[in-house]
Amino acid sequence: MGIRKLGHYSIRTGDLEASRRFYTEMLGLREGFRPPFKFPGIWLYDSNDESDFGVVHIIGIDANDPQGLKDYLGDKDEASLFGTGAVDHVAFLATGLEAMRARLLLRAMDFTERTVPSLGLYQVFIADPSGVTIEMNYPHAEAHALGLA
Repeated sequence: MGIRKLGHYSIRTGDLEASRRFYTEMLGLREGFRPPFKFPGIWLYDSNDESDFGVVHIIGIDANDPQGLKDYLGDKDEASLFGTGAVDHVAFLATGLEAMRARLLLRAMDFTERTVPSLGLYQVFIADPSGVTIEMNYPHAEAHALGLA
């Protein structure tokens, strides 16, 4: 049996609230159940089904009490927690291109767009508050209807 979807990815951040706003307001994910770890964080879901344990896990750094995080996931220099590092990007299949572009333009966020040759997917690339590249893939028909493809 092969991989059928992204399980989740985790982002370690010094600004939990900026990440919360980005993933809920920009991508439309919702906060849900998260086990009671000894460090701050958020588990984000793309549906009301919490049996899949979320698609994005945000790991907060408590500068006043970092030991719980260090004990559970190890210590990392906070200065190294920017950008995608070895991960190039994380991709989602999506619908609602027009609404996403409106949110990006309203917030004056930088983004890049392109069409994947031969697949017809219309891609929007944005960076989250930690500098991780997010690739949103929309049906070609949505881009065509907006005169983008």
